[in-house]
Amino acid sequence: MRVARPVLMGLALAALTLTHAGGTTAGAATIRVSVTPKEPHPGDVVLVHLSGARPGVRVEWNGQPLRLFSVRDGLAAVVGVDLDTPPGRIEWRVVPETLAGGSRPSGAVLVRSRTFPVQHLTLPPNQVDLDAPTLARVESEQRELAAVLADSAPERLWQGPFRVPVDGGRPTGGFGLRRMINGQPRSPHAGFDWAAPEGTPVLAANAGRVALVAEHFFAGRNVVLDHGLGLFTLYFHLSEVRVARGETVASGEALGAVGATGRVTGPHLHFAVILAGARVDPESLLALLPPPDPAP
Repeated sequence: MRVARPVLMGLALAALTLTHAGGTTAGAATIRVSVTPKEPHPGDVVLVHLSGARPGVRVEWNGQPLRLFSVRDGLAAVVGVDLDTPPGRIEWRVVPETLAGGSRPSGAVLVRSRTFPVQHLTLPPNQVDLDAPTLARVESEQRELAAVLADSAPERLWQGPFRVPVDGGRPTGGFGLRRMINGQPRSPHAGFDWAAPEGTPVLAANAGRVALVAEHFFAGRNVVLDHGLGLFTLYFHLSEVRVARGETVASGEALGAVGATGRVTGPHLHFAVILAGARVDPESLLALLPPPDPAP
């Protein structure tokens, strides 16, 4: 079981310093940038930490601005490497909005290849091919979920490490599993599964806001938590739901219970993480050790 092993520790850091000319909106003499891990794999969560930085500094990742949040010694961001990201370089750079003659730190991470298991299944066609009404329902539910995932809180709602959403149970994993059904490729498995008895409490992995409570064809009864800044956790196949859309929940608060709703073969929790649109491995988020929060 990988969840207990901090995969983000002990990996190389990309560290450098930037000396300001003084009087910049960054407001500090030196910014030190660390990117961990420097060589991520598809599905990893990457931590970008700017010690000494203050609001007014921007970071671009692959040409797109990151959503920074305050930590005790500066600013930070978490970035998701989608499970389908090909091997290669992803460049980043720091952009102070006003900088008189100083250098601008930049660098790159090298995405390494990751091999996901492949599962071949042969099923009766009526269990695979959806009829027209069911297909229309699934497409409507996909649009509903996409709209939720596009509307994250502009501030960070979570604090500290993320926790396992099921106490006990048996982690069965499966993130990134490629399924071939009747010789046809299907969408990869974008979550991590815990097998547990029906009725086992399902807990919030961190503080957040309930962005969706729904019952969908594939996911069954499900809850989506918005943790702010584009970070969401998803909880599928619940037997019951104990929260309502719009509620604020604390880390470890009961969201519902393990069930077998939706298209499943038995009771379990499907736990997924979406970070700014990237499908990331929940194990990587659970292993994240963020910098200390600002002092009260």
